[in-house]
Amino acid sequence: MPSPQSARRTVGIAPERVHGNVLNIGEVLTELSGDFPQITASKIRFLEEKGLISPQRTRAGYRKYAPHDVERLRFVLALQRDQYLPLKVIKDYVDAIDRGEKPESLPGGMTLSPRMVSDQMSRDLHSYTRSLTLETLTAEAGARHALVLDLVGFGLIAPVDGRFDEHALRITRACVLLEGHGIEPRHLRPFRAAADRELGLVERVVAPVASRRDVASKARAAEMAREISELCLNLHTALVQGHISRMDS
Repeated sequence: MPSPQSARRTVGIAPERVHGNVLNIGEVLTELSGDFPQITASKIRFLEEKGLISPQRTRAGYRKYAPHDVERLRFVLALQRDQYLPLKVIKDYVDAIDRGEKPESLPGGMTLSPRMVSDQMSRDLHSYTRSLTLETLTAEAGARHALVLDLVGFGLIAPVDGRFDEHALRITRACVLLEGHGIEPRHLRPFRAAADRELGLVERVVAPVASRRDVASKARAAEMAREISELCLNLHTALVQGHISRMDS
């Protein structure tokens, strides 16, 4: 009959349990699973690899998580889930807080501390994800109703179940300003086509990672996609600005 120690190793439970106010990774999963049902140990280790958390280790090398580590994880996971923020943006923000700085607000105007995340704050983060009606989108963007309908018609924005998200609002606001320069939605169809081609390129690059089933691989694929997209955007901007800079030479 196997010993208790070998039985624990067989099922993957650490033979050394962390006591006191700290948790092992299994207990952390239990703490977080209510708000994040898909959370796994590999996802937590991936966030550690990215430097978003730094749990202490026992002499035997097992991770031990303090309460602030758990709340920091809750903060990072909520921002990923509800705000779709790149891990680099989240890491820069929490690193600045760790240094005692008061960083600029996160995209969307949010200013939060990962040391003070509560269940209520997690709910607030979730509620911050906007879902706009056609009327609300038109009003907040300062757009003409006809312009918004044209944007939908030319495929520049698209409702999901009759509602629009923050990305649609940003696009509409940009198109309102472009309209002031005489640029209409029909002129902007190449942007939609270019965006689709860029997305196709990104999907091909990340496909080997995205095809894996584990959560950590999916998170890596999403982060790779964001990084490649940002690089493509930088390239596009540099190419256009390079031509513009020669207009007055």
